[in-house]
Amino acid sequence: MATFYDLAAANRRKSALLVLLVIGIFAALATAAGVAFTGGIEGALPYSLFAFGLGFFLTLGAWFGGDRAVLAASGAKSLDPAAGPEELQLDNITAELSIAANIPKPKIYVIDDTALNAFATGRDPQHASIAVTKGLMAKLDREEMSGVIAHELSHVRNFDIRYSLLVAALVGSLALLSDMLLRFAMFGGAGRRRENEKGGGGLQIIVLFLTIILAILAPIAARMVQLAVSRQREYLADASGVELTRNPQGLERALAKLAGDKEVLEVATKATAHFYIVNPVKHFETRAAGFMATHPPLTDRINRLRTLRGAQPLDERG
Repeated sequence: MATFYDLAAANRRKSALLVLLVIGIFAALATAAGVAFTGGIEGALPYSLFAFGLGFFLTLGAWFGGDRAVLAASGAKSLDPAAGPEELQLDNITAELSIAANIPKPKIYVIDDTALNAFATGRDPQHASIAVTKGLMAKLDREEMSGVIAHELSHVRNFDIRYSLLVAALVGSLALLSDMLLRFAMFGGAGRRRENEKGGGGLQIIVLFLTIILAILAPIAARMVQLAVSRQREYLADASGVELTRNPQGLERALAKLAGDKEVLEVATKATAHFYIVNPVKHFETRAAGFMATHPPLTDRINRLRTLRGAQPLDERG
């Protein structure tokens, strides 16, 4: 049976494979575009080099500065343990559970919002951060907060934080590249299509349309893979968090409170939603129509925790 350390090692391998895979998709998409727009394979080289460079530098930026960008986008500020009892308790819980997880204590940040949520980010346990909302600090008791922090520390220990940063950067890069190719095909490629039709460049036209289809489908497929992986990692972090606290009820009660929270987390965006412990976009928000599910259903997560202590599962309305 795989241990949590085995899963962390697997995450590191998957992170490297993900980078190679998406950069390969970049190169393939750019090569097809080059052939479509220039009419020959030799003209595809500049397009491929551009795509490779775009993927490389955006990944590099995510590696060294992605966590700071996520924290800045969320309006997170450094925790001051002396600011009050809630801040001191959060600092103490994080220190205790970091020892239990055998990882360095992450930097702690606070988001000035009454909504209940939290997330972890960074590229590895030595460069990790945890952010929680003020609403979470105010409304959760110590056991519940321990469950949430254990969940986030599990993301750190399992290297989910690295994977999340890289996936967000690479999926975003692929969407950017696809958008650029589609715009070029619509505006820059119109004249070339007319020239090719006169000159009988039928194959080039076919490649152009295939490139457009790939440019549309590639970011959608990448996004679907991202969401599927994110949901599985939430289940793993729940189980890993219980392993740290030895108390499934703490996280179970915390998730129940988060499920009932009606406060809107304004700072959450499409780019950062998958980082949070629960989906930060409520189903009743107008912007929810543009969001895809980044987390498994909370009832399902709670039921998995209830089975750990032999309790009856909740029904779908529970």
